[in-house]
Amino acid sequence: MYSIVLVDDHAIVREGFKRLIEMEPDLEVVAECRSADDAVEAVSQRRPDLVALDLSLPDGSGLPLIEHLRSVADQTRIVVLSMHDGEPYVSEALRRGASGYVTKGVAPEELVAGLRAVMQGECFLSSDLRQRRAERPSEALDPINRLTSREREVFLLLAEGRAPKQVAAELGIGQKTVYIHRASLMGKLGAGSELDLYRMASERGLLPRREGKG
Repeated sequence: MYSIVLVDDHAIVREGFKRLIEMEPDLEVVAECRSADDAVEAVSQRRPDLVALDLSLPDGSGLPLIEHLRSVADQTRIVVLSMHDGEPYVSEALRRGASGYVTKGVAPEELVAGLRAVMQGECFLSSDLRQRRAERPSEALDPINRLTSREREVFLLLAEGRAPKQVAAELGIGQKTVYIHRASLMGKLGAGSELDLYRMASERGLLPRREGKG
């Protein structure tokens, strides 16, 4: 029996995924978490085989949480399950230690396939992500992919309309540090204002959709 921890801040989403997963005789959801803190506690106590992780959580981004969970239980594998399908999100999640990435727009069967592939030691991407990578190999040349992990976090928050003070609070860094990262990332991207950052993020589908988080 493989043990799984679900991390998503929407109860109805967790319930749907739990029912789907537990239709499989050898898969068991041992904990459901709505926040990063809950996830760290559950993984520390349960030491599950796998974590299915949403990236948009109320107490912080799921990207830093990937590394944190890996440090807490290095044998636990992580599959990101998110509505964010932009290449920067996918690349960064994998770089930080995720073993798979499944978007919420694919067929439910792909989630189970992804969980099984990752538990067998494979790296899994849902079909829509694989197709996009095949069609757009030049995406690796996107200037956004030249940003450091911290610059990407600052970029996405600024593009969403957060003020530097809010960015500092959310990432747990000083406001002066935010301005340093802001200057660096805007130079790399050739951006002149937050409006440019919004446009670049919007064109790449990196901004949260209005109808809900994921």
